[in-house]
Amino acid sequence: MELLKCACIEPMYSELPFLDRFQAAKDDGFDYVEFWSWTDKDLDAVKAAAGKAGIRISGFNGDADYSLIDPTHKQKYLDFLRQSVAAAQKIGAESVTIHSNALGDGGIVVNHYDELSDTVKLCSMYDMLLDCAKIAEESGISMNLEALNITTDHVGNFLKNTQMAAEMIRLIGSPKLKILYDAYHMQLNEGKICDTITEYFDTIGHIHIADAPGRHEPGTGEINYKHVMDVLKKLGYTGRVGCELFPETDTPTAVKAIMQIF
Repeated sequence: MELLKCACIEPMYSELPFLDRFQAAKDDGFDYVEFWSWTDKDLDAVKAAAGKAGIRISGFNGDADYSLIDPTHKQKYLDFLRQSVAAAQKIGAESVTIHSNALGDGGIVVNHYDELSDTVKLCSMYDMLLDCAKIAEESGISMNLEALNITTDHVGNFLKNTQMAAEMIRLIGSPKLKILYDAYHMQLNEGKICDTITEYFDTIGHIHIADAPGRHEPGTGEINYKHVMDVLKKLGYTGRVGCELFPETDTPTAVKAIMQIF
């Protein structure tokens, strides 16, 4: 089986104007594109660029200034999530990504919430995810919960391991709420990529890849991505593999390395 290839066109194709990146990704053999924020984009132009290129939009981040782990943020978080869902429907995107903590410029965790116990954080996140699942089911837009590394890029993020995310997804039991397994983040936090993917395969809705350390294309770090892709194929993975990485030199070189692992 052939895996669906998705390019994250914020860090990739940065040599080009944003709207030109859709066609470039299509020309390079990607099936989908994704990006980070939608609020800074002209959604009509995005929809037109994707349509003209004939490439599908996987999704974007569905949260911004609010946190799942802050009980006082519940209404504001869900209100913004509904706006994100409407944006996804407008441009034909299939999913949005959600996180435990609000992220600022450069992915910096805005608030570590040291004053809150882990119990409060966990219960708040579970409570809000129940509503997220309802919104996803009613709208048809899938939601993927992403754990992030706390060593390098997102110090202070609460959701840091696959087990916690996957067990909550299993408890909620919605077909529209899954986890986004980011192999780069999880290599830094917990390792054992293939064992983890196998153990929690039923909860995975989307995958991100980048080599570690460095967050560049496959072959620049320590992860054997050819083997990871083989495991996904054996498991029958039908979701998308998003290349959320910063080319070490330039995008054409990174694309060559990416295509070799599929």
